[in-house]
Amino acid sequence: MTNEILTIIHQRRSIGNLSLPMPNEAELKAVLEAAMVAPDHKQLKPWRFWVLTGEALTEFGQVLLSAAEHEAASRGEILDEVAIKKMLNMPLRAPMIIVIATQYQYHEKVPPFEQLLSAGAAAQNMLLTLESLGYRSMWRTGPLCNTPEVKAHFGMTKENTICGLIYTGSSSVQMPDRESVDLSDYVEYRQ
Repeated sequence: MTNEILTIIHQRRSIGNLSLPMPNEAELKAVLEAAMVAPDHKQLKPWRFWVLTGEALTEFGQVLLSAAEHEAASRGEILDEVAIKKMLNMPLRAPMIIVIATQYQYHEKVPPFEQLLSAGAAAQNMLLTLESLGYRSMWRTGPLCNTPEVKAHFGMTKENTICGLIYTGSSSVQMPDRESVDLSDYVEYRQ
């Protein structure tokens, strides 16, 4: 069985280093609008997005470096030049990063875990929309994503979670086909 949506789902792959072109304004709007229609019990829209390009990527590298230095200091360590360079260059692996985070809304029928899953569904909608537009992406997080420095950079409260950094751009890398999965390892049918 195949159709356009299934093809996009199956061909989407994470690619680490991306380059220009990146989505233009109209394409980015389509990506963000797709995120906004993710499954969302009670229509709480429990998420926020930040789109980083240009100087904002360099600035984010400084924030990651600050977070990494703080983490290292808490262990009595100091970052070496290689680690410093790595932190500064992390956001530069793509021309655009879309940051997605929760913004929990209190609702007696929608617990925080459900809102977190909704944010994940919004991220998946973005990934699939990017793929459908001919762009490549990689959903990254990492140990620094939810440090106080990174959360403060985005004006987040401590109870919310950065769910992902969607690295976005283009690549000519051809990924191998995925191996088939034996569904019986993961699915139990009950009647």
